[in-house]
Amino acid sequence: MTAGEKDSPTEPGMNGSGDGEDGSTAATEKKPGAGGDGNPPVVMFEDASFCIKIQAPGQQQPFELPVTSLELVQEINQVLMDREDTCHRTCFSLQLEGNTLDNFSELKSIEGLKDGALIKVVEEPYTIREAKCHVRHVRDLLKSVDYADAYNGQEGMSLSFVNLVTAGDILENKKGKPDSLDCTPPDFIMPGSKERPLLPLNPGLQELKAPKCLKVLTLTGWNPPPGNRKLHGDLLYIYVVTLEDKKYHITACPLGFYINHSTDEEFNPRPVNNKIYHSLIDLLNQISPAFKRNFAILLKKRAFKHPFERVMGPYQVYSWVTPPMEHLVDSIRGEDAFATRLGYEEHIPGQTRDWNEEIQTTRELPRKTLPERLMRERAIFKVHGDFVGAATRGAMAVIDGNVMAINPGDDTKMQMFIWNNIFFSLGFDVKDHYKEFGGDAAAYAAPACDLQGVKAYTNLDQEGLYTLGTVLVDYRGYRVTAQSIIPGILEREQDQSVVYGSVDFGKTVVTDDKYRDLLKKSSSNLKIKPHKVVNNKDEVIELFSSVDCKGIIGNDKRYYVLDLLRTYPPDTNYLPASADDLSPQMKEKGYPKQYKHKLTTLRQELIEAYIETKYIEFVRKAAYEFQQLRLKQAQAEDKEKGEEESKEKKDELEVRMDKLVSNKEGEKNADISTDDAKGFMKALGESEIEESTREIVKAAARSVGSLSDTEFDISFNPDVYQPFVTHFEKEGEEFKAEKQLVVDVAEFLVFHQVPVFVRDCLNHSLTPVDGITLTEALHNRGINMRYLGRVAEQVQQHPQLSFVHSITVAEMISRAAKHLYQKYMHNVEHMSLSQAISHFLNCYLGSHPSPHTQVMSEEFQRKKKSKGGKVKNKAGVLVYNHDNSEWISETPKTLWKKIVEDVQNHYDFKLEGDNMDTAVETYHMQKISLLRAFCKKLGIQLMLREYYMDLRHKQCFYEEDIVNTFPVTKHIHHKATDAYQFFTSGQNKIQQGLLREGYELIGEALNLLTNVYGALHPEIAACMRLLARLNYIMGDYGEALNFQQKAVIMTERVLGVDHPNTITEYAHFALYCFAGGQIPSALQLMYRARYLSLLCHDEDHPNMALYDSNIGLILHAAGQYELSLSFLENALKLNTRFYGTQSLKVAMGYHLVARTHSCIGDFRTALQNEKEAYTIYKSLLGEKHDRTQESSECLRHLTEQAVEFQRRINDIYKGEKNVSFPPLQIQVPSLVNILQILNAINGIELIQWVQLSKEDVEKLRGVDTNNRATIEEIDGDQPSETKSKPSDDLKSGVPTSAPTEQPVLVNGSAPSHTENNAVDS
Repeated sequence: MTAGEKDSPTEPGMNGSGDGEDGSTAATEKKPGAGGDGNPPVVMFEDASFCIKIQAPGQQQPFELPVTSLELVQEINQVLMDREDTCHRTCFSLQLEGNTLDNFSELKSIEGLKDGALIKVVEEPYTIREAKCHVRHVRDLLKSVDYADAYNGQEGMSLSFVNLVTAGDILENKKGKPDSLDCTPPDFIMPGSKERPLLPLNPGLQELKAPKCLKVLTLTGWNPPPGNRKLHGDLLYIYVVTLEDKKYHITACPLGFYINHSTDEEFNPRPVNNKIYHSLIDLLNQISPAFKRNFAILLKKRAFKHPFERVMGPYQVYSWVTPPMEHLVDSIRGEDAFATRLGYEEHIPGQTRDWNEEIQTTRELPRKTLPERLMRERAIFKVHGDFVGAATRGAMAVIDGNVMAINPGDDTKMQMFIWNNIFFSLGFDVKDHYKEFGGDAAAYAAPACDLQGVKAYTNLDQEGLYTLGTVLVDYRGYRVTAQSIIPGILEREQDQSVVYGSVDFGKTVVTDDKYRDLLKKSSSNLKIKPHKVVNNKDEVIELFSSVDCKGIIGNDKRYYVLDLLRTYPPDTNYLPASADDLSPQMKEKGYPKQYKHKLTTLRQELIEAYIETKYIEFVRKAAYEFQQLRLKQAQAEDKEKGEEESKEKKDELEVRMDKLVSNKEGEKNADISTDDAKGFMKALGESEIEESTREIVKAAARSVGSLSDTEFDISFNPDVYQPFVTHFEKEGEEFKAEKQLVVDVAEFLVFHQVPVFVRDCLNHSLTPVDGITLTEALHNRGINMRYLGRVAEQVQQHPQLSFVHSITVAEMISRAAKHLYQKYMHNVEHMSLSQAISHFLNCYLGSHPSPHTQVMSEEFQRKKKSKGGKVKNKAGVLVYNHDNSEWISETPKTLWKKIVEDVQNHYDFKLEGDNMDTAVETYHMQKISLLRAFCKKLGIQLMLREYYMDLRHKQCFYEEDIVNTFPVTKHIHHKATDAYQFFTSGQNKIQQGLLREGYELIGEALNLLTNVYGALHPEIAACMRLLARLNYIMGDYGEALNFQQKAVIMTERVLGVDHPNTITEYAHFALYCFAGGQIPSALQLMYRARYLSLLCHDEDHPNMALYDSNIGLILHAAGQYELSLSFLENALKLNTRFYGTQSLKVAMGYHLVARTHSCIGDFRTALQNEKEAYTIYKSLLGEKHDRTQESSECLRHLTEQAVEFQRRINDIYKGEKNVSFPPLQIQVPSLVNILQILNAINGIELIQWVQLSKEDVEKLRGVDTNNRATIEEIDGDQPSETKSKPSDDLKSGVPTSAPTEQPVLVNGSAPSHTENNAVDS
């Protein structure tokens, strides 16, 4: 099979295999919770796999193709269009025994299709549409190996460089001997280097160019065919210029393609000869030898690309740098550019898509069985992905002025647009709607809050309740909100459509019985307190959502909810109205603080964390009081009954109670989980309820602020601080309790969640890498980004968290620059965009004190007078005012002053320094990291070159450096619920040591994820990373490499080539390569990981210590001791800084440095370092611990060698003759031993520590054991039996059992760089 068929994501057989013989599908119930973890039962889904034979036209022998019973016929078509020998065919059908197969049928439903069945590929006649699709496919083939679409952000393509870094597919590389390598790292990789080049970000640029096959391939100006030629079957006309400079006009007809007599000046459709080719490629092969030769080379290069590099991603990923790209003639690209104005989708019947109907219909699909849920989730994900793509294109068209407004007479900020059945609005305050809440600032923030509400209601997945498809697009400084359209909403005014909620923030409120029933269910899940308000008619209305939430019944009779911006309670720490209600402790911290708008809300993660904390507190309190009550009762019974009866077995309630509380009041068990608390309350509910028990529950409920006296009930009224809402009985105790609860949860954020974040950083379970991971970590703990200043203050108190402080300050500066850039761009003319962006970058990051703008002066001498100084543009949003050239007068000094003010206003943090250069030095930041963050946040694409931002005599950025601007989108992410359940259950099994069950569950999760998401998705990458780790643990390095390679490529494709997750994947891949014997590739991958890390942050970072330890050990294995020493010493310095002098990581660092010194003969220095290691081991582990004793033995050996060496030197100094130097006992450690230490420092514990038999391991892996001998083969003569002998390892100065951190077998969550469970043992 070719590479196109071997691993193609679209290939049948990708979705798993089953045991069925007839291709049938079975659903069997498995119980992953049977191991004692309490998980609910999971339904396992099996689909049978078998092989079929495919006979293509022109091929004498059919080829075999593995398929599964769940695949569609259409997916076989995709495989054929991907294979090297059939990729040029598009218009064909598949026939089984003369019967044509339906493309949308599942293989299991086809009668007679079984193992070994022969399917024939039959050429079909073309239609106009099929002919266009064929030409488009040929165009796509001709550019399939270049990166133009990836750099331009088109067609779902994105970059991947891992196979360039490893100089080819790692799975096909042969093992390299360490002594035949050039292991020297580039200078910018070496520790201590201040150089941060940008060109290595995109390696192998010379490899990216595809062989040129044609000069021109386009549709001619003779299209469409005239009427008389249509009657002869002409479909369209194509113009080709070959590499030989020959020009051809080609006709497409139902039978195929032929050359006609037309020229550029004369239309003559007569065929040159009677030869018709069904494929355009076959015709081009005949008329151009150069095309035939180069196209064959192109197909070979295409086959070498991994299938994951060729398929489209679910969402478009953009690169913030690009090399110079040649702009070539492409009629199809031109046709697409202008056809999108009409807003139709060519491949959909009916052409114009009704997005709202598609979104809602997919959610209404049945979901009772696993196959139904899979089909439903696949449809939801597909429609949502298409909607995000269409909304992004539409938002760009709106900003570019390519869409007519539906209210062209209004001011441009108030204009609204409809394109492709999507409604677009701008982030400005229309008609002073948000005047009382912050104006334009509130209007800008409202869509993001609304998106969080849409996410909450969508995740509930409640039947009968519908939300709109919503996408936020930030493009060229503007925020555009794209929404699907409720049927009938445009035919009437909004206040006439709303049957529930308020259109004016609570002044008028209406309700509806159906909405009450629907929202009553959702309010319970979202912890929204049902509350009563009084409308302008003095009617008392009970609401089950915020008053802003509007209920509209569409013409399709569906019940929609929209304007969900206040789904969660307000953040009282930033509301002036809450000043009297805050605690004295909060007032001491300066709260409530001023903010730019009054729409500040808390996050769902905070609500969940607060409720969980309070619930455990409630249960612990109740358990303690109940325990005291039981003790009193027991003492009374002991007096009446004998001692024998008092020793009866404890019931379940007492067992759970003892787990929750200790004998002493006030002591807390830190390991209590929510499940423990729920178990106790369930047991309490099943016991006989007495009056005393009720009183205990009441007291516990009051102590945690429960809104109910009889049970735990914490829910939030989102309208407590709404200024225009009239609350019912607002002086009552219940309303006061509701207000207090909202105040308490905001206080919980400051005094609990922020310290939790700092604590997680201190114990290294959390390691932010850049602003992306910092934001993710804060959001996961429910901390809004406006608390960055508070986080920075807390982190600054801990010197070992200096790296977190630097990243936090850099994120505040980047966000301030983003705010200023958006305002700045509103005053820029369209013709001056590149000059304005480059000028802003010079003022922001350049060191030149007075950068000049590259705008021709006459452009700003033109004066156009209009009413109010504005120029109305009915077709677009941008308002060009030639009198307004304010952006030209921006300077580094004025911009820095604005940044300082913005950081102070938004984050309550005072920046030190008079300019950016001083701040970079003060806070240990990097300009290249700030540039990367700025471009990613704002969608700016720069020319790939070196930028010297520290030059004071020359400005850094020029208009030619600004290549493009791209959109930055925000939208909800749909989860594959069943796959997620399998994945988490598999993780739990693995953590319990049940590897066989865990491996099966994770494998099944991968099948389901692929079924729902397709080939590429971040969650699939996480799943593959976990499978790679499991295979590695079990010793199957080949499978580990296979899965990890896919994980790296996928992460690069869907997250970006410099995303923190990508860095982690590179590091894992390097380790598996080393274990598989591919030392050159392992080194290149680690160099890449270190380089990408340096783009995100400077060297002072804990991750850098890990990467340097890995690089040092791999260089040590390659015999490059001097290079190895520089990396290991840097790792030791960093570990000492971040983990303290008394740490096992530091002890290991001293030991590795000692070993390297001993290998180069410097025994004295080696002895000093090993003494340090021994001291730490003895202090932490005791003198009798194995590690301490092994270190002691190493010391003894090194001492002997040092004494012997010094004695020989002294003899020489004394002038003695015939002094010989017998070889010193320096034994280079084996690769096996180095691999053990690599595993230790990376927190991996191999299968030999897990209690499984050899047979279990082989059954679990399901593969042969050929790979197990890989290390021994590279190691040379060393027999495998000697690997575990302590004496061999001790002579080389290597402990037998290297100090290991707490083993982390898996890391299932996507942000593996952030959440790191490997800590000192």
